[in-house]
Amino acid sequence: MIRRQQFARRVAGAALVGAAAFAVATPAACAPAKLPAHGVPGTKYERTFIAVKPDGVQRGLVGNIIARFEAKGYKLVALKMVWPTKEMASKHYADLSSKPFFNGLTDFFSSGPIVAMVWEGDNAILGGRKMLGTTNPRDSEPGSIRGDLCVITGRNIIHGSDGPDSAEHEINMWFKPSEVNDHALAEAAWVYED
Repeated sequence: MIRRQQFARRVAGAALVGAAAFAVATPAACAPAKLPAHGVPGTKYERTFIAVKPDGVQRGLVGNIIARFEAKGYKLVALKMVWPTKEMASKHYADLSSKPFFNGLTDFFSSGPIVAMVWEGDNAILGGRKMLGTTNPRDSEPGSIRGDLCVITGRNIIHGSDGPDSAEHEINMWFKPSEVNDHALAEAAWVYED
């Protein structure tokens, strides 16, 4: 009986030490100060909006795309699946409203669910665009998402912000500030020097 009590005390003591260590090392304790939803352009807290379009969702490419961004070292800070209305698609692509392909683009973008994401990291906007490849997959380099996974422009599976202004607009359009998470990753020290 005495051995059981001693064992119970040791386990309880170890649990308290473990709980204290957990409390000190939780992601909340390591998280950066609250950032604006669109991040801080030009820093390792730069954020970009990436959307897997209906064709990418239907082809089951969401996991492949997420894996590529994670492997690059970018941090996922927001994610959701949503079926855009025609109005949402028109608002999203408002800068292209004078183009002859606008109606077809917004019809397609609202034809099924998309996976909307916010990624954070150094050079996330331009680096993310480079990962996507050119709008026309035929001109995209092998190794890029479109170069590897797409054939034609009308089914190029993914959208990415093209600058800080569009990133801010798109992130704020698709996500409430409470849906964008500030958190630290243990691997950040293996991605960044400081």
